[in-house]
Amino acid sequence: MPMALAPAKVNLFLHVGPVQENGRHPLDSLVVFAGPEAADRVSAEPSDQLSLKISGPRAAGLEAADDNLVMQAARALCAAAGQARGAALTLDKHLPVAAGIGGGSADAGAALRLLQKLWALDPDVVRCVAVPLGGDVPVALEGRAALMQGEGERVRVQTGLPALPAVLVNPGLDCPTGPVFRAFDAAGGGQEFGALEALPPFQNVSDLINWLQGQGNDLQVPAIELVPEIAIVLDTLAQLEGARLARMSGSGATCFALFESRDAAEAAATVLAAARPDWWVRATLLGDAA
Repeated sequence: MPMALAPAKVNLFLHVGPVQENGRHPLDSLVVFAGPEAADRVSAEPSDQLSLKISGPRAAGLEAADDNLVMQAARALCAAAGQARGAALTLDKHLPVAAGIGGGSADAGAALRLLQKLWALDPDVVRCVAVPLGGDVPVALEGRAALMQGEGERVRVQTGLPALPAVLVNPGLDCPTGPVFRAFDAAGGGQEFGALEALPPFQNVSDLINWLQGQGNDLQVPAIELVPEIAIVLDTLAQLEGARLARMSGSGATCFALFESRDAAEAAATVLAAARPDWWVRATLLGDAA
């Protein structure tokens, strides 16, 4: 059965503009993807009808209903293809839900990639379908390190970025996107917004981390106001041996710490997982999807 990884998406920085008339926000973010140790898995096989089965350690509470983003993506692609098509989809869920790492979007992107091959569709048709599904779906479909801009529909792939050793942490607390953006709007956020034209060149991991220290995540403060435990996660990550930068991804509650070596990240993750067994902790390399 054909299978595609749906890795966690990490916003190395996230700048957000003021809310627009359509209720959405302009974004500017450098997006990278985790390795297979922090990923869902989506598989597809031929069938007369569209169906979805959800399994895995994080499947609890998820329903294979029409409002599931994987099913929305499949039905939208079917409609764009202009004829009824079928597939039996299976989602093996490992990533935390409502976590700021684009789990649902990653699943939808993986499903679209599989269905494109299964149904022999033009890649441009699939890209058009991805845009209205949500801000993270187009970049998840590409699965490449990229500047994500506009309302998420503008994906500018960035080549040559060094892979970043990282530790990802989720404290097991939901941090829904909608309330975070509303808190951002209520505080008058986005007035200084301006999207980057290009990234500077980076010679190595240290160069990239040094530059990222001058950026930020505009949703981090409103997310902490709603889920104060995020501040505890960030402080804990910052104190890990070898950690160069600690930041929240997306709208939270998942946070990450960056390191200069994979060994340092794995050692830190081992220590942290032992100290906080109630947290979801993964060491990984951030870059293009595997």
